[in-house]
Amino acid sequence: MPIAIEYRGLKFNEGYRIDLLVEEDVVVEIKSIEEVNPVHKKQLLTYLRLTDKRLGLLLNFNVNLMKGGITRLANNVAE
Repeated sequence: MPIAIEYRGLKFNEGYRIDLLVEEDVVVEIKSIEEVNPVHKKQLLTYLRLTDKRLGLLLNFNVNLMKGGITRLANNVAE
């Protein structure tokens, strides 16, 4: 799903592209990588901020058990 962005008066219709948007509420980013690094979490947080969504899931399919490959991130939630 493309995300349009505007920067210094220039509009980009496909500035970013998220993998899945579930029920117009949850952003899902799909990966198959050795390990989830901070840059992957920041990518998902950027998508959450740009779409004004609160919840995101980072799914890494390169794991033995899927429960070990799920990272949940929240945007603008007090800890």
